[in-house]
Amino acid sequence: MKVTVSVLGRFHAFDLAGQLLKRGHLHRLITSYPKFIAARFGIPKEKVASILAAEFIKRLWPKFPEFIRNIYNSQLFISNFYDILASFRVSKSDIFVGFSSVSLYSLRKAKKKGAKIILERGSSHIVFQNDILKEEYEKYNLKPDLPHPKIIEKELREYQEADYVSVPSSFVKRTFLEKGFPENKLIRVPYGVNLSQFSQLPKNDDVFRVVFVGGMSIRKGFHYLLSAFSELNLPNSELLLVGSYNNEIKYFFEKYKGKYKWIGAVPQSELHKYYSQGSVFVLPSIEEGLGMVQLQAMVCGLPVVCTINTGGSDIVRDKVDGFVIPVRDVNALKEKIFYLYKNPDVLKKMGQSAKQRVVSGFTWDDYGEKMIEEYEKILNADKNYD
Repeated sequence: MKVTVSVLGRFHAFDLAGQLLKRGHLHRLITSYPKFIAARFGIPKEKVASILAAEFIKRLWPKFPEFIRNIYNSQLFISNFYDILASFRVSKSDIFVGFSSVSLYSLRKAKKKGAKIILERGSSHIVFQNDILKEEYEKYNLKPDLPHPKIIEKELREYQEADYVSVPSSFVKRTFLEKGFPENKLIRVPYGVNLSQFSQLPKNDDVFRVVFVGGMSIRKGFHYLLSAFSELNLPNSELLLVGSYNNEIKYFFEKYKGKYKWIGAVPQSELHKYYSQGSVFVLPSIEEGLGMVQLQAMVCGLPVVCTINTGGSDIVRDKVDGFVIPVRDVNALKEKIFYLYKNPDVLKKMGQSAKQRVVSGFTWDDYGEKMIEEYEKILNADKNYD
């Protein structure tokens, strides 16, 4: 079995490629990242087709002349630019795995060469995603940061033309089914975590510390966490924020100033140090496919409080490894955080349960084994049909 993977950027594609390589199935990794970055993930340069021009344009776009930025939408331009160039790097393989919104032309080329097409969609169905985020922006009268209409149109064509769509959680699967997508074309395999990179260290103090890691934005429901923690006003507690923040939530960042400690972005290799100093991890997202920060926090011994729209319910067993709550529910956030604050024995037990849960079934090796099993089923089904 030979598998080609195509991605603009990195996401979990490098982890997938690494698993395929380990088992002798990686034909080629097509990416906008340079080959030396892929090499850091153990992927040999001869297996990588690098489209650097797409990455340069993506990163330098804000510095382009204003008239160019006014003529072209950056999402759409970069998506099509990468996709077209990637299509020229597609060669014959058994399976082509393309990441959503940047793979339409590539998957068509791969299909002509006889490959089965699997589209990787890391978030909810794009129409569901667009609608729920639009609601949230309108609720706070903020300028929306949404997929361009032609990106939505392009991705819907990808869904239609792919043989299968691979999703990371039951939440994402449900959004596809609600939009009428055939269940027999969906593959659901949760992501994993690198155990060598994330490990629990001793906690250095007795502060009850709520940890949030990631880009702080409307989509992440970050504003609900700020509100909940501020209203609780717990003695000897801290809200630790690790990551960059989007200007769209600047108002909330300033409104609750003094109610949190902000670290800023840190290298992934350093994240386990911050998780380990936490008491509980909270991810209040409005929408995302499966927040991998949940897995990272759990393997560092933290119980997780997450919304049903984070994909976390596939990992976090409610009342065992943490709590799964509705979206946009400040009262539920307050209730669960306060409960863990008042019950340190339960907190510790849930944290260790969460750690064992991930170690025993949600590593990248577990992900690779499950995903390759799905690929083999697809190819075997075709053989049996023939």
